[in-house]
Amino acid sequence: MKPFGPATGVGSLPGGDAREAAKTVTGSFEDFPFLAELPARGPGADMIGRTIGMLVELYAHVEPSGWRISDRPGRDTKRARSWLGEDLDALEEFTQGYEGPLKVQAVGPWTLAAALELRGGEAALGDAGACRDLAGSLAEGLRAHLAEVARRVPGARIVLQLDEPSLTAVLRGHVRTASGYRTHRAVDRQVVESALRDVMAVHDGPVVVHSCAPDVPFALLRRAGAAGVSFDFSLLTERDEETIGEAVEAGTKLFAGVVPSTDTALSDPGGSVMGVRTLWRRLGLNPGTLAESVVVTPSCGLAGASPAYARAALAHCVRAARSLADNPE
Repeated sequence: MKPFGPATGVGSLPGGDAREAAKTVTGSFEDFPFLAELPARGPGADMIGRTIGMLVELYAHVEPSGWRISDRPGRDTKRARSWLGEDLDALEEFTQGYEGPLKVQAVGPWTLAAALELRGGEAALGDAGACRDLAGSLAEGLRAHLAEVARRVPGARIVLQLDEPSLTAVLRGHVRTASGYRTHRAVDRQVVESALRDVMAVHDGPVVVHSCAPDVPFALLRRAGAAGVSFDFSLLTERDEETIGEAVEAGTKLFAGVVPSTDTALSDPGGSVMGVRTLWRRLGLNPGTLAESVVVTPSCGLAGASPAYARAALAHCVRAARSLADNPE
């Protein structure tokens, strides 16, 4: 049984109808659906708010500046949990009898620490103890969430995706303080890796880390235990090629974001994966391993797309993956 399908989505979709989203996802990806996120519904449906709703013994509410730690679960946390329940209900309805890989997403510990404010208004990122507490709470919350998904879709082999778009900024000390005049100190790479490893350890299946920012730290993610890395293929530079080659040879799956995530004219499916084929040739990798090593996705979430384009982009991912399998060279 394969741990991944040939193509899937990143996470977010436009609109606010959970059943429509679940129907679209399961109709598009018959062998690798995912639990859709619908941020257009408002705070709590966004990726940060949704993950905050999963935390154990840590609560937050919405301020004009973003999500801030609270003493108790308020209206915003309850709303986040309610929407997640609605999304799970819809997924359960449209995956009756499904057996195969199923992807669920949550924000990883470092993007969460960069986004969540402590009571004084500064990001948790600036407080090492707060970062540890947040990672521990996230790990516990994910354990419960994954168990709930497994209960609702018993035939699924769950793939956990951790969204870490702020990871490179955290490692480089580029996350701004509340005043905007300074940046938080760069977090030590070993501390970053250790927290990621601890959070990934709650899942006994594969974990994929997603970032649609430039300079994804492939080697660090591989060391932390990621089975796959999801990224915007158009942001790769020659600097990334050696670590990508090492990752592929070590068995890491590449979730290659090759289909644009906002409305545009789509090329033919073969054209969308041309860059992947070219990269394989440059790295001297066996073309026969392409379909095994690559999962085709949009470049990022589709929340900013029109509903019609989002559906077209998901269908295009499936066709592009088929082109890669049929014509690897």
